[in-house]
Amino acid sequence: MNHSQIKKLALCGLLCALGVVGSTFSIPVFASRCCPMQSIVNVVGAVLLGPGYAVGVGFVISLLRNLMGLGTLFAFPGSIFGALMAGLFYRQCKKLWAACLGECFGTGILATISAWPIATLIMGQECAMFTYLVPFLTTAVCGSIIGGVFLFALERTGALKEMRSISEK
Repeated sequence: MNHSQIKKLALCGLLCALGVVGSTFSIPVFASRCCPMQSIVNVVGAVLLGPGYAVGVGFVISLLRNLMGLGTLFAFPGSIFGALMAGLFYRQCKKLWAACLGECFGTGILATISAWPIATLIMGQECAMFTYLVPFLTTAVCGSIIGGVFLFALERTGALKEMRSISEK
């Protein structure tokens, strides 16, 4: 394992820790608990690490949250689709706003659609397909704004460029 891979894994671990600890701050909306920290981590991870690592971080956070009783099964689609779309949008455009938009699309739309079969088939809840649109989209927008502001501040100081150069090696 080379030096840059170790740095990427260390950053993944840090983001996982932030995501799990930050999940203790949640906003209950309908049957789900919305955690803006997951969207913040998705945007930051997508920009600094790329879509693959960001998806891995999102999955680990969701798994740990569920194992610790801090989340629901709805954590999985939100974190995975949000991280993937944020990473892909950022990779395509190389703009911070693109990562935020990707997070909103992934968590707000794709995760909402995939939450319906989880709710109906696995959890036995009767609901319409877009029942979770408002809570998922609210979480994604709030978290994306916070993550975007954080990354913009890093960009203004030049730290983002340095951090990206380390993760791209």
